[in-house]
Amino acid sequence: MSGEITRRLLAWYSRSKRQLPWRDHPDPYTVWVSEIMLQQTRVETVIPYFERWMQRFPDIPSLAAASQQEVLQKWEGLGYYSRARNLHKAAQEVCERYAGQLPGEVELLRRLPGIGRYTAGAIASMAFGMDEPALDGNIRRVLSRVFNVSEPAASPQGLARLWELARGLIPPGQAGDTNQALMDLGSSTCTPRQPLCSACPIEEFCQARALGLQEERPVVVRKPPIPHYTVTAAVLCQGDLVLLARRPQNGLLAGLWEFPGGKCLPGEALDACLRREIDEELGVCIEVGESLGLYRHAYTHYKVSLHAFTCRLSTSEQRSPQPLQASELVWVPVPALGDYPMGKIDRQISRRLMDMDSGNGAQAQN
Repeated sequence: MSGEITRRLLAWYSRSKRQLPWRDHPDPYTVWVSEIMLQQTRVETVIPYFERWMQRFPDIPSLAAASQQEVLQKWEGLGYYSRARNLHKAAQEVCERYAGQLPGEVELLRRLPGIGRYTAGAIASMAFGMDEPALDGNIRRVLSRVFNVSEPAASPQGLARLWELARGLIPPGQAGDTNQALMDLGSSTCTPRQPLCSACPIEEFCQARALGLQEERPVVVRKPPIPHYTVTAAVLCQGDLVLLARRPQNGLLAGLWEFPGGKCLPGEALDACLRREIDEELGVCIEVGESLGLYRHAYTHYKVSLHAFTCRLSTSEQRSPQPLQASELVWVPVPALGDYPMGKIDRQISRRLMDMDSGNGAQAQN
């Protein structure tokens, strides 16, 4: 049965495969970059980022030689920034150990930062023609339905079975096309909700469909609600400059720049929170000024509502801000804020400041 499933799947793929800028490209680096970008990100979002990335970093040596700040700038907006940092680190390791060429062995690939079992299988099959399975979210969903996998897809038992099923579908010499066919099927037809079963080339083999369980596969363990935090941020002004803090090289948004601030304590007023946070982070006292708006964002494990304010050092303050919790501080002219890679909320704040600055400039010219 597996042979017939694969035969029909590959025939469908030859007729229906998506035209993507990284597809059918023999360069392992191209496959690697695209697979890292596609983790937890939609294809439509990735395409322009991929094209800009390849223009700036056309090969592994050019990526390895770039600064982390430039790498993060090119990645800004894709989220999950550890992917970009790991790409950068891995490129440097590849230059040091493998003369700038990705190794073709799965175990060697998995030793590189940011390359796990799935990515190694994808690179090995698509770039090196090896008979290796891959198991991304789309493939997990397809296999969970076709073979009616009752174990939770993310559990050790469920993953072990899905990897075994994926390997069993690989015909010799066709792993790359098989993996991509399964990905395309999951993206276009075997969708998370309301799968288009009547358009599926392997519908008659789908055990979950036969039992009417396709909407219940893959089995997902429900997660508890994620917490929500109220956060403040200070746009600390000094003449025509504003202060940016660079986050440490570990943890969420590592290495990115931000407007300093932090979470409110229970019952704490926004202005009191901001003064406390700036004292803890920068060692200075501030005066909290006008609101610059409310910004909301959902991260992987929590949500935030961030209140931004213009601020100035207190008139009695004799000290200069110090990076007590940040890795670096810098005073930046507002028009130059775009040169500093930031997370989504801080970029929204910086754009508002740049718009305000541009508006003031236009008024001054009139």
